Amino acid sequence: MATTIDELLAPTERDETPTGAQWLLRDSWTEALRHLRALPRNPELLVFATVQPVMFVLLFVFVFGGAIEVPGYSDYKQFLLPGIFAQTVLFNSSFTGVGVAEDLSKGIIDRLRSLPMYPSAVLIGRTMSDVARNVLTFAVMLLVAFAVGFRIEGTLAEAAIATGLLFFFSYAFSWIQAYMGLSVGSVEAANSAGFIWMFPLTFVSSAFVDPSSMPDWLQPIAENNPFTIVTNATRALYNGRSPGSDLWVALAWAVGITVVFALLATRKFASSAAK
Repeated sequence: MATTIDELLAPTERDETPTGAQWLLRDSWTEALRHLRALPRNPELLVFATVQPVMFVLLFVFVFGGAIEVPGYSDYKQFLLPGIFAQTVLFNSSFTGVGVAEDLSKGIIDRLRSLPMYPSAVLIGRTMSDVARNVLTFAVMLLVAFAVGFRIEGTLAEAAIATGLLFFFSYAFSWIQAYMGLSVGSVEAANSAGFIWMFPLTFVSSAFVDPSSMPDWLQPIAENNPFTIVTNATRALYNGRSPGSDLWVALAWAVGITVVFALLATRKFASSAAK
């Protein structure tokens, strides 16, 4: 039986505007499920989101791998793959901005605003569902990484911490994308705005090469790039090495970005409703 738009959008029935953390979590979960249920109806989106990182893995391993040497790593794959993991989860955060812009253009956001639910749950649910989609993409990419020779040399606990840090960082950047999706005028603009700044962020970093090989003026930018910090931390953990302070600095970046842009996006959502 086909699902109507009201059945899809409506939260748990209640007569009054909700209050309390319990209703916020319930509304957020309801909204996250709405997006996850839509995935089977749009499998192309998941396929293309998976193909791109797989192409990066194959290109860098087999085309550039023999020409790139990195201090401290005899096997370039052990250096490269954690960087591609980080790049992939970051790139996938762009779907949040595109999805928010699409819901705005279709009037779904206006429909949600008319319901007795927490306004912030609309954005929380969107970011939660995109993390779940990121998990599927990451699982496929990890299998490809194992197939080309990558190995987790740390403990399972270290690998779990590294993977959790990647998803937390991706979740933080989903809030940046949500804010951009609310700010631009169309889905096309959200798509362009969501990607254009991520390319220099990920390539001017330690994801693919050691920053010491870069020009002198570029090295401090790459070394202090938050993407470099999270990449270094996860790379160390996957390879069974000590991440040092990078782990805590990466966590601080993720928390700070989440707090700042969650507040900005929520205020933008509220202010646009008042217009």
